[in-house]
Amino acid sequence: MAIRVLHIVTYMGRGGLETMLMNYYRHIDKNKVQFDFLVHRDFEADYDVEILKMGGKIFRVSRLVPWSNSYKKELRKFFREHPEYKIVHVHQDCLSSVALKVAKECGIPVRIAHCHSSSADKNIKYPIKMYYKKKIPLYATELFTCGKSAGDWMFGGHEYQIIRNAIDTRQYRYNPVTGGRVRKEFDLENELVIGHVGRFNPPKNHRFLIDVFSKIVKKVPNAKLLLVGDGDGRTEIQEKVVTMGIQDNVIFTGIRTDVNELMQAMDVFVFPSLYEGLPVTMVEAQAAGLPCIVSDHVPQECVITNGLVTIQKLEDTPENWAEHILSETEKQWQSRGREAYYNEIKDSGYDITEAAKWLECYYTTHSGE
Repeated sequence: MAIRVLHIVTYMGRGGLETMLMNYYRHIDKNKVQFDFLVHRDFEADYDVEILKMGGKIFRVSRLVPWSNSYKKELRKFFREHPEYKIVHVHQDCLSSVALKVAKECGIPVRIAHCHSSSADKNIKYPIKMYYKKKIPLYATELFTCGKSAGDWMFGGHEYQIIRNAIDTRQYRYNPVTGGRVRKEFDLENELVIGHVGRFNPPKNHRFLIDVFSKIVKKVPNAKLLLVGDGDGRTEIQEKVVTMGIQDNVIFTGIRTDVNELMQAMDVFVFPSLYEGLPVTMVEAQAAGLPCIVSDHVPQECVITNGLVTIQKLEDTPENWAEHILSETEKQWQSRGREAYYNEIKDSGYDITEAAKWLECYYTTHSGE
């Protein structure tokens, strides 16, 4: 009988950590390990149907309020009603200590905290998050992280294990036929296509990206910006695009299941994030052979390939960003689709086939069964 591992998340939307989880879930041997999910929203999220089709279960609890006794009582009730879970794998970043503490009180032997970010928004919630962040090592039996900078920030000197944000590299290998089809679908033939994939929230820095792109349009009027994703901040960015008069040059695709194909139509990938853990989309873009311009606030670990990634200071002006992006597009087709980039991703441990085997082995050896 398969070991059932409980993953605790906000909800299974099409974000970075959720996509990483699904990559592992699809490739793990489900005769040995099954994933179930404890979510904190009452709506059906993007991956829910696929989870159920693969044999996973989805349980719903109230929104996480870290100081709420009723929330903790709800968690205790859940754990006591489901003694089958010997492993809980928590993906709530700074607030992971709340579920981990309750899991420890309920006698769950394996309690994993998994960090997916190297910072947090500096808003009114920040001091609260820092308070709970410090408590994570008290209640976790294992600390996982997507990369070194995220692990150092989250776990404060405690030993941790890096779990690669691995992908199915075969799906991202450059294919000019696919690229041509996608360009035709979006009416992008003979256009300069700048791409970005990310949820519309403050860390992704969409406002700055729009400022940069407006400078590009002044030099290359036929340039198009392909924004893939959705989120609470999308309306604000759409309004900014209209205000700047570049609405005919910006395409909002919404949530897509074919990001691997959309990347085939891009000329360059731009990622000006304020902070990241180790973004899955950067791994995907490099596997697709895309030149990438990324902010210096993105961990250096995301530079996996030789020559594809250019680091740009976030403090630089939008004009400087625009110049560097245009310079990359001039040379990108000389190297696009080289086998070396695809192989570099695989050889660096980011291919999901081998990564899933490692995680499967971890679960089976720690389950006590």
